[in-house]
Amino acid sequence: MPVQETDTWNLTDLFENDEAFHAAKDGVRSRLGEIEPFKGKLHESAKSLLQALTCMDDFSRELSRLHAYASMRSDSDSRVQACQAMRQEIGLIWTDLTRRASWLRPEILAMDEDVLDGFLGQERGLAPFRFYLEDLTRKKSHVLSPEGENILAAAGLVTSAAPSLYNVFHDAELPRETITLTTGAEVELTPSEFSRLRTTAVREDRESLYTGFFRAYRRFRGTLGQNLYEGLKSHVFRSRARGYGSCLSAALDDDNVPVAVYTNLIDQIRLRLPLLHRYTGLRARALGIGRQQYHDRHCPLVPAYDRRFTPDEAAAWVRRSMKPLGPSYAEALGACFKGRWIDWHPAPGKRSGAYSSGAAYDVHPFILLNFNGDYDSVSTLAHEVGHAIHSFFSNAKQPHATADYSIFVAEVASTFNEALLNSSMLEEAERQGDTRQELFLLGSLLDGLRATLFRQTMFAEFELRIHQETEQDLPLTGERLSEIYLDLLRAYQGHDQGLIEVADLYAVEWAAVPHFYYNFYVYQYATGIIASTALSEAVRDGRSGAVERYLTFLKSGGSKHPLELLRSAGVDLETPEPYDAAMAAMTRYMDRLETLLLQSGR
Repeated sequence: MPVQETDTWNLTDLFENDEAFHAAKDGVRSRLGEIEPFKGKLHESAKSLLQALTCMDDFSRELSRLHAYASMRSDSDSRVQACQAMRQEIGLIWTDLTRRASWLRPEILAMDEDVLDGFLGQERGLAPFRFYLEDLTRKKSHVLSPEGENILAAAGLVTSAAPSLYNVFHDAELPRETITLTTGAEVELTPSEFSRLRTTAVREDRESLYTGFFRAYRRFRGTLGQNLYEGLKSHVFRSRARGYGSCLSAALDDDNVPVAVYTNLIDQIRLRLPLLHRYTGLRARALGIGRQQYHDRHCPLVPAYDRRFTPDEAAAWVRRSMKPLGPSYAEALGACFKGRWIDWHPAPGKRSGAYSSGAAYDVHPFILLNFNGDYDSVSTLAHEVGHAIHSFFSNAKQPHATADYSIFVAEVASTFNEALLNSSMLEEAERQGDTRQELFLLGSLLDGLRATLFRQTMFAEFELRIHQETEQDLPLTGERLSEIYLDLLRAYQGHDQGLIEVADLYAVEWAAVPHFYYNFYVYQYATGIIASTALSEAVRDGRSGAVERYLTFLKSGGSKHPLELLRSAGVDLETPEPYDAAMAAMTRYMDRLETLLLQSGR
């Protein structure tokens, strides 16, 4: 049975058509003034406070659904200006609502805490907002006066410009080179085509792909550098306006994550670079080459092993590997694959990469893929399905006010699924005695750890450094960004140790990473895989209560701070144990890889 009737989203689950979207949008815009009569009255009664919070929650619910539709319409084909305009309109309405309600948080914080506690005890309807109110009180020193909040809200009109410009330029208008492969085929080096072809076993083609792809960014590094600098300055503006000591502390405070968690991640992974470099050496042995070039890093350890998957086969693998999570998870997977939650295939103008969106609380999550049939595509499917089922469970079990969860915990659910998929496929290869498949999978698994743990930590270190330079009011050009990036890239890749030669061209790789506009986002991929490694091993080992704790975690949404949610699931990221466990797992995989290489005479 096909995974779904077509290979695109069923956006009619959100709105029947664009006309219905515009009618709903205009309806919301016409009612924005409904929040204003509550101003100055929150202290009068628990009922007044509840009505104001419910009004804002309802607006958020409706606007999130509208934004989901507009965003996905635009992401389906970023060349369509009308769809870009739809997304922009929703952004403007959000800004207008934020401005109109800018008095809300200061007024709540002006209330006597005993009165607020009394309201929470009197009015059961306030229960869904308890966490919000307690967390708001925690951040009281960083909330401005109503006038200040109004100015910050209005600033959203300009502070969102840099990422918006980047997305349009990168996905639709950046001139891409066309190269000729050794087969004679001509290829336009879009991100999806580059991702699909960079695993080729033909080293000459890999070099051509990398050179052509990154030359496009180097030609525009001045423009892209200035644009990123503008985005960084908006982060500095907001952190200073709210009285934080740094952009990092401002970004982490929303999740109540100590700065030490971020810096400890960098310190821990820096200490463990020799482990990454050991894997780099094993790759060279497996590939039969001396010093690797940067364009060799995605070449599979079994170059001739080109296993392909249809969408149905990929979905079947995800179903099979998630069986340890039980029937409720399996039922949710069935709804995902049969209900047209997924837009599968690359298309002209379609947004590159992949994501899952669970913003439409009353519907179901949606997944964007650029599926090309290779193993990475299957792994990406498992990753995004992890996000989707997390949202599905959270939306089903939590009220809207606490359903949305932090990215910090989101990346646990996604990489957890990748771990189960890898384990399932490795077990099959071992059962069948398929050494070539096992080598391929071990390489893919270790490459995943390299990319998600070490590479994302390198990104996090780069992001910290460029924010620090911006905070020091230093100029930050495309050339300077490239200088910082190349220094880090060579350190992590083992350039000076003779492991991987990183040519100067790749200094501009930062320009191909949209996440640097997301304000300290990427570190959560690394902390996520540290946590998910511990949790997935507990589930695979059948440890008592592991499945139940994990499913409870998925159903908890944003009802607690991320570190507390993870501690309840069984992982404490403020201790060294999860890092030790992840490194021990990576060492086991490398030991097995080395054994197989020795057995094959390499």
